[in-house]
Amino acid sequence: MSDAYNPENTSRPSGKGPILGQGHGLSDEEGQMIQQMIREEQHSSRALEIPKEDLAPEATTQMSAEVARVINASRVRQVLNMFNRDYLYGQGRFDEYKDGLILKWGDGYSRKHIWLTVEDGNLIFETSHAKKCDKPYCNGTHHILTPDLYMNLDIINQELGDRFRRPVYERSED
Repeated sequence: MSDAYNPENTSRPSGKGPILGQGHGLSDEEGQMIQQMIREEQHSSRALEIPKEDLAPEATTQMSAEVARVINASRVRQVLNMFNRDYLYGQGRFDEYKDGLILKWGDGYSRKHIWLTVEDGNLIFETSHAKKCDKPYCNGTHHILTPDLYMNLDIINQELGDRFRRPVYERSED
């Protein structure tokens, strides 16, 4: 995929370094093999998907049609899949909700999220900061990308890189 996340091609505001680590350019098959080796070595019982029988009847595990349209148009899931494969070795878990998508990784006290929702046709990233930053689309707690912004893959790459470097940590009440 030629328009996928590439740290060398992503412009960064001054003072922000590249993501630590390096994408490994793994094939999906290699990624699955490494994922399995890590899970076996860690003796991890954490599921990468929520079993349907564990969900409350009112829970949804599928995005609404409008949310799915925006997520697909932005190509954000494709980029997150590559992050998960190349940087997290497939250890991240995607959870869909009626209004959005979450990529979770880590265990226990280190659980981290990249949380996306869609409201009024806009793609919204939850941020780890609680005050307005220098981005024009920041409202203090969220980055709100209008269609003209989320259709720009450079902006999506930069935003996901920022969210990957500074993810939202799971709160104790979660």
